[in-house]
Amino acid sequence: MAPRTRFAPSPTGFLHVGGVRTALYNWLVARQAQGAFILRIEDTDAARNREEWVEGIFDSMRWIGLDWDELYRQSERGALYVDAAAKLEASGLAYWCDCAREAVDARAAARKGPPGYDGFCRERGLGPGEGRALRFRPPDEGATIVPDVIRGAPSFDHATLDDPVIVRSSGDPMFVLANVVDDLDMRITHVIRGEEHLPTTPKYLLLWDALGGGEHPTFAHVPVLVNEKRQKLSKRRDPVALEQYRDEGYLPEVMLNYLALLGWSSPDGEEKLTVEDMLANFRIEDVGNSPAFFDVAKLRAFNGDAIRALSSDEFIARAAPWLEAPHAPWEPEAFDAVAFARLAPLVQERVFRLAEVTAMVDFVFLEEAPVDEGSWIKAMKPHASALLDAVIAAYEICPWEAEHLKAALIEAGEGLELKLKVAQAPVRVAVTGRTVGPPLFESLEVMGREGVLTRLRDARGRL
Repeated sequence: MAPRTRFAPSPTGFLHVGGVRTALYNWLVARQAQGAFILRIEDTDAARNREEWVEGIFDSMRWIGLDWDELYRQSERGALYVDAAAKLEASGLAYWCDCAREAVDARAAARKGPPGYDGFCRERGLGPGEGRALRFRPPDEGATIVPDVIRGAPSFDHATLDDPVIVRSSGDPMFVLANVVDDLDMRITHVIRGEEHLPTTPKYLLLWDALGGGEHPTFAHVPVLVNEKRQKLSKRRDPVALEQYRDEGYLPEVMLNYLALLGWSSPDGEEKLTVEDMLANFRIEDVGNSPAFFDVAKLRAFNGDAIRALSSDEFIARAAPWLEAPHAPWEPEAFDAVAFARLAPLVQERVFRLAEVTAMVDFVFLEEAPVDEGSWIKAMKPHASALLDAVIAAYEICPWEAEHLKAALIEAGEGLELKLKVAQAPVRVAVTGRTVGPPLFESLEVMGREGVLTRLRDARGRL
């Protein structure tokens, strides 16, 4: 049977890079064998779900290139969960419970045992009613083994399993039930998900068997992603939203490449991989079980290399969104595509993210130079007035080409016993507003004599 895999995000926030890595592994397993990749929105928690997060999931998946064959929303599948819960109750494998959280915690404290539910309502024979939840009853004895292609075959003693709620008192299904019911109904062959789900997998398998599921799917619990302090990535502390990386100008193919390497490596050791490379070489069995370091610095370097590998035309096309609203601070009519095309090769060699392009070229299209007081203070030393006077005089008459502009500045600096590095700082800040940017003299050439002289005179007047 061709593999059927699924990615099942909850729309409670932006799509997490760890989730995207999981989606990619599922996608690869399906695509390698002409199987089906299913996107399932787990939106049963109405209080936490938002439609904008659903659309964000769709947009992020499309942006990074992970297409899906089937789409489902759990909020539209309630009848299936009701039927499954009724089947479990009728077979004696589920019972109603009216224990409040406070009562469960109080009993645990009194017995000085581990936290969790103690089976208080197992034999009470309660029926459905207000404030009552339905719980699944695992076997009291024995153990469940979870065959996992990444983690071996961990065994879970049934005595350590509590009785999970499968239907809330509100009537809404819990994840543990809906997850199994959907995987059964969708004929999922491979459950590839984060290692945080491993402890709940025994309950998954017991529910699967209780619902007559037959052959179990293949399990692969992929390693957690950690930051530079080896802490699990946290959306409250770390940059984990795929949307953020998209908006910062990371290339989708670079994100996909980098995420693939978080837990897996190509057999030949190559790190720069195309989708075709991944499809040819990826094996879910080769994924490691150790935490994977999400190294933003390495990702940034990957992205910079990929930007420099683009053709000039492709770079200009990829940079286009950052040259217009809402990213560009200039008026739309001020943008000059020809001028940008002349600057593009210089910018392409220096940026690591496409979002950096805007600040590299804004001085050309803004009416006035951007104001950066720190750069001004750093560059406008006591010699700046005399230097700008000399440069203005030279630039009024010299040929307007980069090599002549450089020669004129060198001569002006030598007259004041200044090396080029020192002499060019006031000119760069006067014209561009910053101490760093694309090569100065090529930038001056593109901007034109009138614009450059206006900026130099304005800066001289400020001193």
